[in-house]
Amino acid sequence: MAEDSIFLGASRHPDDSYQKAESLLLKYANRHGLVTGATGTGKTVTLQILTEGFSNAGVPVFCADVKGDLSGIAMMGEEKDFLTKRADTIKLDPYEFQEFPVIFWDLFGQKGHPIRTTISEMGPLLLSRLMNLTDAQEGVLNIAFRIADEEGLLLLDMKDLQALLVHVADRADEIGTRYGNVSKQSVGAIQRTLLVLEQQGANFFFGEPALKISDIMRTTPDGRGAINVLAADKLMMNPRLYATFLLWLLSELFEELPEVGDPDRPRLVFFFDEAHLLFDEAPKILVDRVEQVVRLIRSKGVGVYFVTQNPLDVPETVLSQLGNRIQHALRAYTPREQKAVKTAADTFRPNPEFDCFEAITKLGVGEALVSTLESKGVPAMVQRTLIRPPASRLGPITDAERDTILKASPVYGQYDESVDRESAFEILQKKAEDKAKAEAEALKAEEAGEAEERSRWSLPDFGSSGSKTTTTRKTTTRQRTSNRQSVSEAALKSVVRSVGTSLGRALVRGILGSLKKGR
Repeated sequence: MAEDSIFLGASRHPDDSYQKAESLLLKYANRHGLVTGATGTGKTVTLQILTEGFSNAGVPVFCADVKGDLSGIAMMGEEKDFLTKRADTIKLDPYEFQEFPVIFWDLFGQKGHPIRTTISEMGPLLLSRLMNLTDAQEGVLNIAFRIADEEGLLLLDMKDLQALLVHVADRADEIGTRYGNVSKQSVGAIQRTLLVLEQQGANFFFGEPALKISDIMRTTPDGRGAINVLAADKLMMNPRLYATFLLWLLSELFEELPEVGDPDRPRLVFFFDEAHLLFDEAPKILVDRVEQVVRLIRSKGVGVYFVTQNPLDVPETVLSQLGNRIQHALRAYTPREQKAVKTAADTFRPNPEFDCFEAITKLGVGEALVSTLESKGVPAMVQRTLIRPPASRLGPITDAERDTILKASPVYGQYDESVDRESAFEILQKKAEDKAKAEAEALKAEEAGEAEERSRWSLPDFGSSGSKTTTTRKTTTRQRTSNRQSVSEAALKSVVRSVGTSLGRALVRGILGSLKKGR
């Protein structure tokens, strides 16, 4: 097979006789592709042989291992009757077994090296998608990112974002006058969503050290491209995180890689398995972003291949960018399935030897309709193709084998331990502590000032030279003679206060005087 292409299999005539070899030209491999088919029709094996072909051509690959079956690509294949029979049928001679250079990754750090990114690198758009925020909540998140930029607050992990949101809520009135209303209800809703994500394991994904794009674009000393396999069996329990992560990685590749035009082979090939998860309930702005990246990333030398069950899973605007097609069997039991088959059939350049619609429903396991780009980027006529057997192992590897591969990895020890440097959480926490300390000192000073002011006041001294004092239990009291008024005296004084004339006052005083003398 030519060094400028990847052998896919052999096409057959309507009588099942051998026709010719079918290949994917490396020159047009960055024009993207689509691999579709129902469950159990052979999509995973097709993904495996494409990955092997790119690696042998010196092209690094990044792909997700959704079911665990793809991990066998790291081990030497084993001879089996059905594999050698397939090789003979498609005239693959010699059929040699091979192991491939694999780097295992895992967002949770269990079955591979941890993959991390920072909150800042993810950005508000993808975070909003991840958290399924409303427009109002997305607006608040955008404001929070703007405040972080203005105040130099690094957003690295989830606790940084949580602290920032508290900070924004505390300053809602001030911030609202500059950027619009910041509802504390919206902030609360975002915080609750972050808590759910944290419980689902998203906190493992956000932090440092962040993944370096160059580490997934490695080649071996013998010139083969590294195969980066993402363990996604657990990740699929949170499909929104899975889709958001892969879209982030695609966006990072687009932003970091330089323009290279049309190279003789891709610099990296990116397989997006279970691609429907990317587009399910995705807002238009996100779909537009995917379309833009897919359309423009070709000039960065990156090929993107979507792997999904149904071609209807991919929006037409994206589907139109995918030049290389491999279609496994589809069933047409329901109206929607019939529409999917028709859509798939209509996208191929017709072959007069057979009807595409009928062929798609009758393909066996390991068979596919194949149409790749030929000279000058023109789609080849669709062919019924028997896909080649893989050179590596079919099925998953053991835990012991995985552990051995991880320890021999070129990135071993580089990402395995997380780093928590000073960022928004620590900065805002220190500001809060300084503020609380200043307030406490101010309150203490105020209380001391009040105490000093009170100490300047003196109590009157009611003691006199003619009085007798006694001290009991540290309390000084003064004995006094009784001047208690009699009832009659009190009554007469009341009358005096109520009498308005000087004569009346004189008469009352006379009466009082006579009473005292009579005692």
